[in-house]
Amino acid sequence: MHRNAIAARRADCEEDDEMTDPQRHEEVDTVVIGGSQSGLAVGYHLMRLGRPFVILDAHDRVGDAWRTRWDSLRLFTTARYDGLPGMPFPGHRASYPTKDETADYLEAYAERFRLPVATGVTVERLSRRGEVFEVVAGERTFAARNVVVATGAFHTPRVPEFAEGLDPTIRQMHSSAYRHPSQLGDGEVLVVGAGNSGAEIALEASQQHRTWLSGRDPGQEPTRAGSLPDRLLMPLMWFFASRVTTVASPIGRKVRSHFLDPPRGIPLGRVRRSDIRAAGIERVPRTTGVRDGYPMLEDGRVPEVSTVVWCTGFVPDYSWIDLPGLDDDTYPEHQRGVVSSQPGLYFVGLLFLRALSSALLGGVGRDAEHLVNHIATRTDGGAATATTRTAAGRSA
Repeated sequence: MHRNAIAARRADCEEDDEMTDPQRHEEVDTVVIGGSQSGLAVGYHLMRLGRPFVILDAHDRVGDAWRTRWDSLRLFTTARYDGLPGMPFPGHRASYPTKDETADYLEAYAERFRLPVATGVTVERLSRRGEVFEVVAGERTFAARNVVVATGAFHTPRVPEFAEGLDPTIRQMHSSAYRHPSQLGDGEVLVVGAGNSGAEIALEASQQHRTWLSGRDPGQEPTRAGSLPDRLLMPLMWFFASRVTTVASPIGRKVRSHFLDPPRGIPLGRVRRSDIRAAGIERVPRTTGVRDGYPMLEDGRVPEVSTVVWCTGFVPDYSWIDLPGLDDDTYPEHQRGVVSSQPGLYFVGLLFLRALSSALLGGVGRDAEHLVNHIATRTDGGAATATTRTAAGRSA
């Protein structure tokens, strides 16, 4: 045999050995990537079926994805609609949980059901070798028959390229880095992006700064979040978001297209247009460029601001997925989270995975159950045994 052929064969054997070497690869039936609400809901249903799995989360603590958001953030749905499967959200059912209450709930949820969450584990690469997926996370590598990507819809902050042309003395931050108005320093503030995040941050900034709010008006919900009419209408709105506006209905597909093609912000819920006017916030058109180091508006005006907060959303980042047919920066083609081109690969927690509610705490449970049932049917019919239940508890 030619020397090069021998070397190639030896390399192939070494790769095969790596896939079966327990010191190098941790074999598990299902790897769930992401330990926030979507990943935990998937874990709950996997645990119920007694399937071995592990949840990998890049954060140091379950719930940190919520703890790191701005201080005054609250959910837009009441606690009644914020529970994951098997455990209602604590507190008054008509209250709007804070971001820290949400984080603590997720942590308590993982503890209550003893979900095998490995924290501080960042997945760097997902690839495939034959029928088995390979998940590389630092010094750990997992070989799995199924992989559920539960990293949600918010990945890389979207900031326009022209932001680099702003004068370096102007303080810039994306909404993902904003915590409190004390970060804004002195001078005037331009908030770019007039959706819910932008409106709430602008309202906070206006308490101590002259504030400009730039962007298209997304409209507002018929009632203010937290008001009596809102509480009375909430059951109807939740039914509409979870049962009517689905990808299976014409109206759902129309609403999906409105929100995703191109991406648009949802109507204002907690902040009203009247609040913006009363706070003295100046509504201005889109920010389209830079002139003389300052941001330039679509109408040609140039606000001489000291701080710019980019509430411009996020873009998908799947650059770590090395699989044919999946792009780095677009959401994957799927049917209710099932990727037919890659058997065993699933996505959960995306907006309109099945319905408008799919990316909300109270909406991920149904999607998670559907995916887990698909996993069970695809593999061994979902028969649970004491052995697999024990393995599930040891997966982390």
